[in-house]
Amino acid sequence: MVQIDAHQHYWDPSRGDYDWMPKDNPVLNRTYGPSDLASSLAAAGITHTVLVQAAATVAETAYMLAIADQTDHVAGVVGWVDFERPEDLAELKRLAKHPKFLGVRPMIQDIPDVDWMLRDDVQWGFKAVCDLGLSFDALGFPQHLVNFQALLARYPDMRVVVDHCMKPQIRDHSSVTFKHWADGMARLAETGAYCKFSGLVTEAEEDWSIDQLRPYAGHVLSVFGADRVMWGSDWPVVRLRAEYQDWRLAAMELTAELPPDEQARVFGGTAVEFYRLAA
Repeated sequence: MVQIDAHQHYWDPSRGDYDWMPKDNPVLNRTYGPSDLASSLAAAGITHTVLVQAAATVAETAYMLAIADQTDHVAGVVGWVDFERPEDLAELKRLAKHPKFLGVRPMIQDIPDVDWMLRDDVQWGFKAVCDLGLSFDALGFPQHLVNFQALLARYPDMRVVVDHCMKPQIRDHSSVTFKHWADGMARLAETGAYCKFSGLVTEAEEDWSIDQLRPYAGHVLSVFGADRVMWGSDWPVVRLRAEYQDWRLAAMELTAELPPDEQARVFGGTAVEFYRLAA
C-alpha cells in the first residue's frame, strides 16, 4: 500500500521571504530540509511527499523545485504565483512544464481582504489553473468558507483541495463555531472538492487530545468520504503541538474504524489520484 504525506514543507529562513514566520519562534525559525525529515518518513513507512509553498514568492517555488529535483521522496511541489500580477501567467506556464510542479496555493489565510479571491483582477489566475490542468490548494479559515463556495461554483472544473480542514478553531470550540465550520465544510464537499486531513493539532490547545479532534476528523471523513480525504503532516508546522509520529499515530487512531481500503485512500491513494502522482 503506497503511503503519501500530502502536505509538508522545507524552508530556509535566511532566504528572507517567509514574512509570516515569527523570528522569535525557535521551532519554526530554523532551516528544515530533507535530511531532517528522512527518519520520520522511514519510521512511518512513507515513500513520497507533496512539498507545499510557505512563502509568497516565485523564488521560493524555484527553491522547492530544486529540492524536488534532488530528492526522490518529493513526488511533487505546490507552488505560488502572484494572482495580482496578470503577467505572472508566463511564470505559471513556465512552472507547469516542470514534471514535479503540481499546482498553486495563494496564501489566502494571510490576506486581510476576506473577499480577495472573488476580486475581478485575480480571476485570471483561477482560469489559468483550470486551463493548464493544475491543482489549487485552498488555504483559509472558517471565515473564508462562504467565499470558497462561491469560487468553486465559478470554476466547477478546477481541481481543489481544502488545506488543513479549513483550520477549525478547535481551541475555541463551541457549538456555534463548530456548526458554522461543519455546515460550511459540508457545502464545500458538495462541490466535489477534496480535503487534507492535516493541521488539526495546531488549531487545538497545547495539551490537545484525540477526543478533542475526533468530532472534526469524523465530520470531514463523513462529508468528503475517504475517497476525497488525504493525510498530511504539515511538518514542520505540526511541531508547534506534536512531533511527526505523534500526529501520524493520532490520525491512524482517528481513522481506525474505517475499512482497510478506505484507510489506504486516506494515507496514500487519494493524494496519488488528486495530484496525479507517478507514485
